[in-house]
Amino acid sequence: MEKVVINSQGAPAAIGPYSQAIQIGTTLYSSGQIGLDPVSGELVSGFEQQVHRAFQNLQAVIEQAGGSMAQVVKFTLFLTDLSQFGVVNSIMQTYVPQPYPARSTVGVASLPRGALFEVEAIAVI
Repeated sequence: MEKVVINSQGAPAAIGPYSQAIQIGTTLYSSGQIGLDPVSGELVSGFEQQVHRAFQNLQAVIEQAGGSMAQVVKFTLFLTDLSQFGVVNSIMQTYVPQPYPARSTVGVASLPRGALFEVEAIAVI
């Protein structure tokens, strides 16, 4: 099967040698999205704002592939502070309808550009 590179202007350009997402058949594999503003390329300030921006960036990539957040089957979340887990849950529910996808959450020491949160997804479109 052919690998299709997905790039959205609604999400920040890749900051390394990777694609925003790769689609193979009906399956979309996203790279991680952090809270970078897609216009300025700067990290937004504040934990909640970073979570919102990261989900908005991810949503833009999925929509560029012709999908929606409802088609996500697996999220992986990365937090530098696991005590913020409840905040992420609340925000995630504003972007993702039920039934919720599978999910893993990983506590990490640091993330690119000093981000506090990162999200990646697998979607079936």
